[in-house]
Amino acid sequence: MAFRQALQLAACGLAGGSAAVLFSAVAVGKPRGGGDADTRAAEPPAWTAARPGPGVWDSNWDRREPLSLINLKKRNVESGEEELASRLDHYKAKATRHIFLIRHSQYNVDGSLEKDRTLTPLGREQAELTGLRLASLGLKFNKIVHSSMTRAVETTDIISKHLPGVSRVSTDLLREGAPIEPDPPVSHWKPEAVQYYEDGARIEAAFRNYIHRADAKQEEDSYEIFICHANVIRYIVCRALQFPPEGWLRLSLNNGSITHLVIRPNGRVALRTLGDTGFMPPDKITRS
Repeated sequence: MAFRQALQLAACGLAGGSAAVLFSAVAVGKPRGGGDADTRAAEPPAWTAARPGPGVWDSNWDRREPLSLINLKKRNVESGEEELASRLDHYKAKATRHIFLIRHSQYNVDGSLEKDRTLTPLGREQAELTGLRLASLGLKFNKIVHSSMTRAVETTDIISKHLPGVSRVSTDLLREGAPIEPDPPVSHWKPEAVQYYEDGARIEAAFRNYIHRADAKQEEDSYEIFICHANVIRYIVCRALQFPPEGWLRLSLNNGSITHLVIRPNGRVALRTLGDTGFMPPDKITRS
């Protein structure tokens, strides 16, 4: 490939990559117009303005597309394409990341404080079943990252018993919240605009921090478990697949369910399973 062509590809990649500049706090928190008094047209979410046309995959969605990481202005004219190929290879991912997103088990929704919202007896059974299912896959899991909320911590405690030796890390980024104003809206759940503004920024930060192609230094495929909450998982799935994130509430996840995302070295993302609870008896399945 001639250097001029490489430069053109870089320009396209950088332009297309602007779709990932979504910061949900910018797109959310805008109250919807109501009644005849407000005749202004609804503003489109900020992330859609820079998104490629329909059917166009943004290959630089995670800002790790090799060509976008090279400063072409510093190219050595004498070494030319050979040097460019070498530098590209230095930034290319080699391994596939398998992301397992687990929703916490059923919990006591009537707890007055967050620490009181512990797992129910059924929820503990669900976590046992999820742990058994993950163990049965025969995979070498690299780590467990979990939300710091009580119901996620307790779910992790139970699942971890079935995966001895797998390290675990707690994070506030994966705590439950309101990621972005849903479209269409729902009548039974209307958080204040400030909640979208604050939670949305944090959940988007979780997406950017944890969901991306493998580092170029990673030699082997990895299998990582993230134990968190329905809203967080649904938002992450929409963002990873480059679907409109406002549609997150159209997805439904059972307690203790397994969602499996695959991120290839070239940045392509596939959804293997969404909210799988086929390993649970029907009478153990809930969505509370």
